Amino acid sequence: MNNYVRINKKINSFDKIIEIDGDKSISIRCVLLASQAIGKSRIYNLLKSEDVISTLKSIKQLGINYKNKKNFLEIYGSGLDGYKTEKKVKIDAGNSGTLARLILGLLVNSKNTIKITGDKSLSMRDFSRITEPLKNFGAELLSKKNSLPVEIRGSQFLRPISYDEKIGSAQCKSAVMLAALKTPGLTKIKAKKSRNHSETLFKSLNIPIKIKKGRYFDIIEINGQKNFQGFDYIIPGDISSSSFFLVLTILAKNSKLIIKNVNINSTRTGILNILNKMNANIKIKNKKIYKGEPIGDLFVKSSNNLKAIKCPKSVNSSAIDEFLVIFLIAAKAKGVSSFEDLGELNKKESPRLNISLDFLNKIGVKYKRKNDDIKIYGDPNLEITKSFKIKNYLKDHRVFMMSCIAALTLVKNCSVTINDKDSIKTSFPNFLNILKKLGAKIN
Repeated sequence: MNNYVRINKKINSFDKIIEIDGDKSISIRCVLLASQAIGKSRIYNLLKSEDVISTLKSIKQLGINYKNKKNFLEIYGSGLDGYKTEKKVKIDAGNSGTLARLILGLLVNSKNTIKITGDKSLSMRDFSRITEPLKNFGAELLSKKNSLPVEIRGSQFLRPISYDEKIGSAQCKSAVMLAALKTPGLTKIKAKKSRNHSETLFKSLNIPIKIKKGRYFDIIEINGQKNFQGFDYIIPGDISSSSFFLVLTILAKNSKLIIKNVNINSTRTGILNILNKMNANIKIKNKKIYKGEPIGDLFVKSSNNLKAIKCPKSVNSSAIDEFLVIFLIAAKAKGVSSFEDLGELNKKESPRLNISLDFLNKIGVKYKRKNDDIKIYGDPNLEITKSFKIKNYLKDHRVFMMSCIAALTLVKNCSVTINDKDSIKTSFPNFLNILKKLGAKIN
């Protein structure tokens, strides 16, 4: 079967209601926390992507059993000391930075040495940002060139730490939080604003945590070695996955879309704020709170009068995974859009900033780059009029999906071929199926 798609027709107008697969960040965190709980946990609407499957394989290697039931996954936890490992365990995190970093936090008390590996893309990413604070707990971590593979041998004499997280990385913050669960005493974290799914889950599970919110940083305190009980959790739809369909609708002609039951956590909704400032029309309805997480339905329709934005860098962390499609909107907006301090994009599954600018160049969009600051010169009449192929992007799932959205809304009398279709299995296996339900013609 061919591992590429070819798109040579714009999508027709549509008026649909869809639901998006479960949130990837919450899916992975729920599985890991359920593996540390006492007793049964039931997780509903778990994302069935390669990243989550890798997480399930990992806890299985650590002695945790689970069963797939008809409507949920059941995990049988044995508490904070429940991991049972043999010597020379090797855990393959695949493409999942969330899994690789978070599970290191849970292994700070492992009795045997455990090796964490990943695919080519993940093995290029910086792990010093997490190995250094975990060493301060007392664990031993070995890594060449500050990247995977990482070997960890835990300590039975862990000590609490004070940690200053300055990057705005939810993965680093969460790994330290998970390590704090295993540690006697009070661990204190000063964390730059980032996604707060771990904090919300800790609260919902009655794990001793205190949070003092500031404008730019949060102060988090965790009392460790407190066991917690198994739990039930219904995972909401992923807003990062939803973003592709929001942008598709905005750029398509005469279209409307409702996306049901989406996580609208404020630490994840930077894209909604950005797009609405660019004159998109996105509304949130039917809001509710589920175990601390806000959920709602997204209503969006086409926009014929997009305008440029001077994007404040304060929203970068809450839209970090969505800038690829935000750049598409900027390319079709009237005026010059500016973005600052986007270097973190190049530390994702691929050098996303570099790749996205190369893509803009391919489709004839003018831009200027100074270090990690970008200006995009929008053209409301932008169309893709020359055939080309997207390849050599380290199989980054978000690059693949962004390329599909661009082709479906901009192509004219030509075709766009996008390699590595299987990349979507990482985070959103259902992506192409939903596009086809909306009427997309994909070869």
